[in-house]
Amino acid sequence: MSLAEELPSLLPQWLPQQRWFAAKGRPVRQVALTSVTPLLTEDEPLLDLVLLAVAFDDDSRVQHYQLLVARREHLRGELEHACIGQVGNCMAYDGLWDPTVTEWLLEAVRSGLTVGDVRFVPEPGAKIAEGAIGRVMGVEQSNTSVSWGDQSILKLFRRMSPGVNPDLELHRALRSVGSREVAALQGAIEGVLDGRPVTLAMLQDFAANSADGWSMALASVRDLLAEGDLHADEVGGDFAGEASRLGETVAVVHAELRRALGTSERDPRALAAIWHERLSGVVAQVPALEPYVQPIREVYDAVATVEGSIPTQRVHGDLHLGQTLRTPFGWLVIDFEGEPAAPLAERVKPDSALRDIAGMLRSFDYAAFHQLSQWEPAGDLTNPDHDSQMAWRAKEWAERNRSAFCDGYTLRAGSDPRDQAVLLRGYELDKAVYEVLYETRSRPSWAHIPLASIARLTADAMSERGDTRSVG
Repeated sequence: MSLAEELPSLLPQWLPQQRWFAAKGRPVRQVALTSVTPLLTEDEPLLDLVLLAVAFDDDSRVQHYQLLVARREHLRGELEHACIGQVGNCMAYDGLWDPTVTEWLLEAVRSGLTVGDVRFVPEPGAKIAEGAIGRVMGVEQSNTSVSWGDQSILKLFRRMSPGVNPDLELHRALRSVGSREVAALQGAIEGVLDGRPVTLAMLQDFAANSADGWSMALASVRDLLAEGDLHADEVGGDFAGEASRLGETVAVVHAELRRALGTSERDPRALAAIWHERLSGVVAQVPALEPYVQPIREVYDAVATVEGSIPTQRVHGDLHLGQTLRTPFGWLVIDFEGEPAAPLAERVKPDSALRDIAGMLRSFDYAAFHQLSQWEPAGDLTNPDHDSQMAWRAKEWAERNRSAFCDGYTLRAGSDPRDQAVLLRGYELDKAVYEVLYETRSRPSWAHIPLASIARLTADAMSERGDTRSVG
């Protein structure tokens, strides 16, 4: 029997065990192979690029995934954990864990190989690693990356959607204007899904000796909370300088995206209507949000009255501290895929730069209050009267770094995002509403963080209006 005949029966059990599989907990009814492209057909390993269509018992929308299926007669010990199962006389496994496979992939990109509908596309003048062994990175949740030394890293996209992935599209655009705020694109692997182009993988410069912004921010908050009586600016791990430099970097990226891809406009009333609709959907699923619905809607209504159009452009779309890297030379912005749960058509729409800024401001809140919840009961955070010393210091840290980020952004952008307070608050609230739903579904113990931020944001809005009603 062939790979196409035997592989589908192995995958309903294997797929849910993979960390990148996006439908954990949903019973898989059927896995079909939508395409199989043989890449290595002689000797060992055999290698096929396989696109899958996964159907579920609940009749929800079919999801598409990508596998590089390798086969050997006998698996070496270091490959046993990647085993899918027996196919014919061979054992099938996830080929990304095989250095022979990853060496071939790198050379295929370097040479610009085409196999059937699969194209390996190098960027002109890119310096692709040579002589290094591929190593799977163990930190990603939704994709799989392989690095070669300190020069190249390949990100293989697992979940597929027809169309060019915005991560590849925006990196190409930024490379066209010589951006130094992202890891330079070296190449890509592209194919076809449902008759449309699809991005299979992208190859970039590897940011050696870097640390992600989320980890650095958490360390800074830990340093602060561990001190008995120091302010945020008195602690050795103060993050405000880095937050300011990060703000500058984001402002430069926004300017580069405008230069590469142009600008457009958006009607504030249409934007507010989308937020209203999203809020209705979330509150139906998260009753804890109900006390804040009316003040949130009042913020959205205020956005609808903003005069004129809202300037828009291509943006990151899912910007937070975890999407940044601090290298010895400065900050880099990574992962331009956009909001993972959103359809591709929505992720590629232009939006206000304030969306990215709001995402970063939310991330500073997350860093502060996630750490605080390790020290104090989580439920206290949504209590407006909760004002312990640690809570006060966490708030001080968040406010200090939110302000520093905006200061840095202003320095490079020439305008202060805080001057658009009504619109910025609307973007923050919309992001926090999404976070409440996400955390309730995925990490219930974190749901208090966006709820506390919603309480603060709506209270600030009501205070500015002179509204004395209590919320929560």
